[in-house]
Amino acid sequence: MSPGEWTTLQSITLAALLAWASGLRLYLVVFAVGLAGHMGYVDLPKALEVLQHPWVIGAAGVMVAMEFLADKVPAIDSVWDAVHTFIRIPAGALLAAGATGDTLTPLTVAAGLLGGTITAGTHFTKAGGRAVINASPEPFSNWGASFTEDALVMSGIWLAFAHPVVFLALLAIFLLLLAWLIPKVWRGMRTIFAQLRAPPRSEAA
Repeated sequence: MSPGEWTTLQSITLAALLAWASGLRLYLVVFAVGLAGHMGYVDLPKALEVLQHPWVIGAAGVMVAMEFLADKVPAIDSVWDAVHTFIRIPAGALLAAGATGDTLTPLTVAAGLLGGTITAGTHFTKAGGRAVINASPEPFSNWGASFTEDALVMSGIWLAFAHPVVFLALLAIFLLLLAWLIPKVWRGMRTIFAQLRAPPRSEAA
């Protein structure tokens, strides 16, 4: 395969990776994939070559550092996730579409639609799960979840480039798990919100 030439499998894998990882760590995946392209470890498709520009890598690196710190503080983490609902999902859709071509084709449209759906599912599960965890007064469960997400994204990036078929198989299992988990996460969030809205009980005289 000549440099810059992407097979259908590679395009689908890259689109799936960017969509999935954007829901967890948008800036980390942009930084890591862009840096890998800049250093010549991977040949990015033409529409995503902008990710390997030093300015984009630098900006993503700054945001990685900010997110790393914000993600470890429960109150800030919940606000960060709420704000990034309007950033991660469209970014994931655009990145997934860009992985499949630099012109508007049926494949890029399908990749954008499916990519946005995957990003949304991953983001809302992450945000909902972290909201439930953040309700705990101790910080250790929050830190554990945060570091797990960091490791999961980095492992996914490596796996997608080294073993794309394995990555896609694991992603399919992850999406099935997501479909089962989302209702449970949101039920937990509704319970927490209901407790927060409930008036405090007066102590017996």
